[in-house]
Amino acid sequence: MEPGAEELGAPREPEDRRGEREIWIDEGPVRRAAAGATRRGRQSPEPTEPVRRSTPAAQPKPGVPAARARTLFERVEAAQGALDRERFGDARRMVTSVIKEAPDMASAHEVLGLAQYRLGNWRQAAVALEAFRSLGGGVEHHPVLADCYRAMRKYDPIEALWLELREASPSAALVAEGRIVMAGALADQGDLDGAIGLLRPSERMPSRVRDHHLRLWYVLADLYDRNGEVPKARALFSRVLSNDPEFSDVRDRLAQLGA
Repeated sequence: MEPGAEELGAPREPEDRRGEREIWIDEGPVRRAAAGATRRGRQSPEPTEPVRRSTPAAQPKPGVPAARARTLFERVEAAQGALDRERFGDARRMVTSVIKEAPDMASAHEVLGLAQYRLGNWRQAAVALEAFRSLGGGVEHHPVLADCYRAMRKYDPIEALWLELREASPSAALVAEGRIVMAGALADQGDLDGAIGLLRPSERMPSRVRDHHLRLWYVLADLYDRNGEVPKARALFSRVLSNDPEFSDVRDRLAQLGA
C-alpha cells in the first residue's frame, strides 16, 4: 500500500488513478501483506482467488444451450486467468459480456467483483460480490465485500458479514481477514477499545506462526500504538519482526517507537 497520511480505513485511490500499484506479496493465490499498513493507509483483506467451480451456481441457468453454456464458462475461465495475471481491466471486460447474457452465472459475478475490488471500484465490487453471494456463493469473499463497504464508510453490513463468516468457521486465515476488517471498521468509528478487544485473542502465541498471525499482530500492534499502549505495540511489532523481518514496514514502526 502506498504510504500516506491517511488514518486507518481511509479509502484507497483506484489503481488507475495512481502512479504506482499496491504492493502484493504472493501467498499462493492471495495477498500476504501490503506495504504501508493501518496508520498510513488501509490494511485490506487478502482477496482470495476465485474458486473454479463445477457446481450449478457456476453455470448458466437451465435453458441455455449446452454448447453456449460451455462457451460462457470458458470465457469466465479466461477472465479468471486475466485476474490471476493482474490484468484487472481485461478480466472486468470479459465477464461483463458474460453477465449480460447469463446474469445468473455466479462465477462471472465473482470474477467481476474481485476485478473491481483490485481496481479500487468499491461500489461496483460490492454489487458484484453481493450478486455472487445471492446466487449461492460461499463466504470466502466476505472479507473483501466487507472491505468494500468499509471503503464506502457503510458500516452496518460489515458486522452482519463478520457474524456470518464467524458462524461458518471456514479457514483460520479467512476468519482472520474478516476479523481485521471488522476491527478496522470499529476503529474507523472511533471505537479503538472495541477494535483491540476483537483482536486481542489473536495475541496468543500459536504452535506454528502463519502469515495471518503476522497480519493480526501487526494490526493489533498498530491499534495499541494509536491507543497510547506503546509497550504492547512494541512487543507485538517485535514479534512480527522476529518471524518475518521483511513484513510490511515493521522495522520503521519499531524505530518510530524507539525500539
